[in-house]
Amino acid sequence: MKTYRLAELFAEQAELYPDSECLIDGAHRYTYQKVNADATAFAAALHDLGVAAGDRVAVDLPNHAEWIVTMLAAAKLGAVLVPLNPGLGPREFKYQLRHAEVKVAVTMEHQGDLDYVDLLDEMMSDLPDLQCLVLVGDEEYWYDDRVCQYEGLLKGGRDRTVDENPYDAETTPLALLYTSGTVGKPKGVVLTHRNLVQTALASVDPLSLTRSDRILVSVPLFTIFGTHAVIMGLLSGAALVLQGEFEPTEALELIDAEKVTICHGVPTMFELLMRDPTFGDRELSTVRTGIVAGSPVSPDLVSRIRQWNDVQIAYGLTETSPTVAITRDEDPPELRERTVGRPLEGVEVQVVDPKTGELHGIESAGELVVKGPNVMAGYHRMPLETEKSFTTDGFLRTGDVALVDELGYVTIVGRLSDIIIRGGYKVVPRELEDVLQTHPAVEEVCVVGVPNEILGELTCACIIPVEGAIITGDELRDFCRDLVADYKVPDLVRFFDKFPMTDSGKVIRKELTRVIGLELSVT
Repeated sequence: MKTYRLAELFAEQAELYPDSECLIDGAHRYTYQKVNADATAFAAALHDLGVAAGDRVAVDLPNHAEWIVTMLAAAKLGAVLVPLNPGLGPREFKYQLRHAEVKVAVTMEHQGDLDYVDLLDEMMSDLPDLQCLVLVGDEEYWYDDRVCQYEGLLKGGRDRTVDENPYDAETTPLALLYTSGTVGKPKGVVLTHRNLVQTALASVDPLSLTRSDRILVSVPLFTIFGTHAVIMGLLSGAALVLQGEFEPTEALELIDAEKVTICHGVPTMFELLMRDPTFGDRELSTVRTGIVAGSPVSPDLVSRIRQWNDVQIAYGLTETSPTVAITRDEDPPELRERTVGRPLEGVEVQVVDPKTGELHGIESAGELVVKGPNVMAGYHRMPLETEKSFTTDGFLRTGDVALVDELGYVTIVGRLSDIIIRGGYKVVPRELEDVLQTHPAVEEVCVVGVPNEILGELTCACIIPVEGAIITGDELRDFCRDLVADYKVPDLVRFFDKFPMTDSGKVIRKELTRVIGLELSVT
């Protein structure tokens, strides 16, 4: 019977190809055998600290080798990895540690202005489940029984074995990932070994990943995209080139120096790479493909990326591990450019009426719902929220408006919560954004609805103009009149230097709506 236990599958790779490069982390290079040995040693150390099956182990690190070793060590014990954003402030850090009931947290000694030893002293009384902080770094601290050094634990666990927990991959959580939390508190998404491993294995095929690939991992590991990229790479025997934090010039240097073949990213990352002054000076011919996902990607951007990186477009959520659908090389060019492809094997999608749940016909817009081995086990400690997220027949409600054609290709139209109702007419922001994005003076665009007493909502186009461009709101409105119906022409146009963004690179539309609403209330 096929196993979906991550640690077991990784150990098989290490046994088959012990000397193959696994991780490149700055000046440090790790083989598959070395990473597996470190993971086994760290698992033994965590076991000595009292970590058992089902316990939560947080990792609050940039994209470094210790993050991946921690994930594999937790997997060996049947413990649950809780990836945290290294950019969290003290209040958010404390909230997620407490909500996840974390037993051991692995973090840097310092991150920015935060000293985690001092922080632990301040918040320990409010974290009854937290037994130990494991610090990654070279500084010499005086450690008590609540604070340990990563290297010391690794050394103490050498040449020891741990009885790997024969857990059920169908039901045993591998990770607890927090959503971006653009509205209210972030939710903890519980993903099992089968959720993450089967989705990763199914995603390997559209990319044709092999042992010869070298994957640039610049996407933050604490996001589901980053976690997914790592698991795909490890299970295909590829080498992972880690970038601690995305910076375009350094990323291009890594692609060139390490002969990277796979480059993933959200649309903004690709845009920044191509805008970087060194882009034309770097040798990028080794890059063959990757995934662009995380937010809507325009056909124009896809076309420009594919001039040097023949990316696949993917769609998914944290709650779907993450991939629901992905394009493939054999897809017709038009569909490969303007859709997010077809669902992964074993994943079923439907389009339903968001209010009644009734099934919509082919190419009729409605809420996309998903069922399959990629769908989460639920939200941690939130049974009512979990129940609300599923239809009566077990499909996960994505909250996304989509079309599915007769061949199964999925087109994402927008978010249910983003649809603008103007004078009784529905305006889909994505449609208007795609139109405005074709204007040569528009760098980025986000369309939002603003409350209005007469029409219900006004349509506002929020624009980041191309550097040096001279453009007015009236000119953009005139541009739209030639391309869309009158009721879709923006009522308002506002210009910005930058948009408010979530940690995972998505525009916080509600914040834009709030800013514009405040402006209108005082005029």
